Amino acid sequence: MKHCLAIDIGASSGRHIVGWMGGGEIRTREVYRFPNGVQERDGHLTWDLDALNAHVRAGIDAALAAYPDLDSLSIDTWGVDYVLLKGDEEILPCYAYRDGRTAGPIEAVHAIMPFEELYRRTGIQFEPFNTIYQLYADKLAGRLEDATDFLMMPEYLMYRLCGAKAHEYTEATTTGMIRAQTGAYDPGIIEALGLPPRLFHPLSQPGTVIGTYKGVKVVLCPTHDTASAVEGIPMEGDALYLSSGTWSLLGVKLERPLTDEASRLANCSNEGGVGYTRYLKNIMGMWLVNRLREELCPEKLWDEITREAQAGNFDALVDVDDPAFMAPRSMRAAFDGQLSQKPEQPADYFRCAYRSLAEGYRRAIAQIERNTGRTYDKLYIVGGGAKNGYLNRLTAEATGKRVVALPIEATCLGNLKIQLTDKEA
Repeated sequence: MKHCLAIDIGASSGRHIVGWMGGGEIRTREVYRFPNGVQERDGHLTWDLDALNAHVRAGIDAALAAYPDLDSLSIDTWGVDYVLLKGDEEILPCYAYRDGRTAGPIEAVHAIMPFEELYRRTGIQFEPFNTIYQLYADKLAGRLEDATDFLMMPEYLMYRLCGAKAHEYTEATTTGMIRAQTGAYDPGIIEALGLPPRLFHPLSQPGTVIGTYKGVKVVLCPTHDTASAVEGIPMEGDALYLSSGTWSLLGVKLERPLTDEASRLANCSNEGGVGYTRYLKNIMGMWLVNRLREELCPEKLWDEITREAQAGNFDALVDVDDPAFMAPRSMRAAFDGQLSQKPEQPADYFRCAYRSLAEGYRRAIAQIERNTGRTYDKLYIVGGGAKNGYLNRLTAEATGKRVVALPIEATCLGNLKIQLTDKEA
């Protein structure tokens, strides 16, 4: 029996899950879990690469202890973030996407190539943390002068395991520099921004074997976690999906990208999938309620929080896509700043957040259906948010869709699915 290891790392935690085929479906067992989070250093938000590498290895050791015959492993993470290398050495710090260093570089990039042109080429939505703006910030800071490589986060972590500096397609599409029609880095963008061409290499597709670690094959899964999550959804027919975690990624599968003006104005994104385009909207997500809980009631269980929110009568809404919610020092203050009617108790904030998320989903679906010219009946929800019955009910009521909530590790299932059908490099 073939056993594979999915290492799925998000912005707040990571997990190692072993999978194998049994009874015609993927069976799984979690063998390791660890915390993750940004570190504030010298006024910037950064990732602790040493801790990430140590946890990746510790989890692999735990998997090998339980399954000595482990055949392969792969890593998926969030998008847009990367590590600069000078040879084999990291150029530190490794900035996190929520850091505010891109404000000036965004204006500089758009002065060179307006966003309208960037979108026409890439079909990637505007977000202030897109890799293109982070790299330009590095250029302005002189950090690219000695850089020999730039590896997206999952590529870097696998490089530290097997020594291969691979570049995977689905994660690369989150950079905002992949030509939508070719699936390769756009040389016109790279040249216009004066970025070193040596940093940009041909892309590999999910399923490519890139090396070994302790006798275990290292395979490229869809290394962007949302791409793996979409692969892991047992979707029937043409339907909407919502990967509900720190971010809410709501979209559909399309045969080809849509880079027209309506899609740009709706800020829809065309990201890489396994043989299809993931046409989606990026919505703030459970980040809102996670931060509210940390600040207002860290001792309360989620069931109690949602029960109190559901019982309340505070019906004001906020725009969950407002930049004020990106990385506030106080999430409570961010809500207060958007509301004319102030909440009176903690439950009011959570009720507002959940109802506002459902309204954000409704707006996003309306835009997607308008732009694709299609109507969808079903919405599949996976990820941590799929376990929230209150939010699922609000979403069904707001959107009018049949909500199919699947509280499964869809990202790990998608990661494992590719490994279980891997191909040699």
